[in-house]
Amino acid sequence: MPESEQESAPGGIDTTKPSVSRVYDYMLGGKDNYEIDRQVAAAVLKIAPDAPQAAQANREFLRRTVRHLAAEAGIRQFLDIGSGLPTQGNVHEIAQSVSPGAHVVYVDHDPIVLVHGRALLAVDETTTIVNADVRDPDAIIGDPKTRALIDFEEPVGLLMFGILHHLADDENPGSVLGRLVEPLASGSHVVISHFHNPGEALPEVSEQAYTAERLFNEHLGTGRWRTREQILAYFDGLELVEPGLVPLPEWRADSADHATPGITYHTFVGGVGRKP
Repeated sequence: MPESEQESAPGGIDTTKPSVSRVYDYMLGGKDNYEIDRQVAAAVLKIAPDAPQAAQANREFLRRTVRHLAAEAGIRQFLDIGSGLPTQGNVHEIAQSVSPGAHVVYVDHDPIVLVHGRALLAVDETTTIVNADVRDPDAIIGDPKTRALIDFEEPVGLLMFGILHHLADDENPGSVLGRLVEPLASGSHVVISHFHNPGEALPEVSEQAYTAERLFNEHLGTGRWRTREQILAYFDGLELVEPGLVPLPEWRADSADHATPGITYHTFVGGVGRKP
């Protein structure tokens, strides 16, 4: 790696190891990534040439679901776990365009996300970023910054975009999610997007999912393409909002959408659940 690129990184950023957030940033056309991230992205693109479209579909799913929560479900406070690098159409921008003054807490533990997030939110008293790992829900819920902006006596929008598939099976993502949902008030909503393996129903897609899973675990150390049944289990105890668990572009598509994924269309699904 050129020394100049190493020097251009903010303090505490290791540019010799790829980052999930930075690879995703590259797929979205962002600039907060390094050569090692682009190398991983290039390997992903060989398997799934339309991966950037899938990343865009996830951002569009975020836009539609956050707008739904703010405009139709009356949610005024959001907890975004594994928020990733800031880009166009961040959660607070969408929520506050519908409900001015809505509170948003971003949570991430990637150093580059924290650097850029803090810079973005420096002048916004309704929004903050918490340095915590999804594997420690109690630290997230109990963080003073979280408690300052989130009233757990009122409904919360818990946002889990592309995060649970970065927990291995032995890390029990269902239990992690349950600990995050438990303190939420009735009327809270949970949004999940997750890598999906359709299995025998779509053999070609399933093979791509297995190949991508091997690549992610080899280079990023994380990534799990789960079955529909496994993902649906995350919504146990919640009321699935129509149209249920579907490929991301199918969740209440609107005229602002541009993503048109090919085979990867079926390997990224999402849904919204309401806590009764």
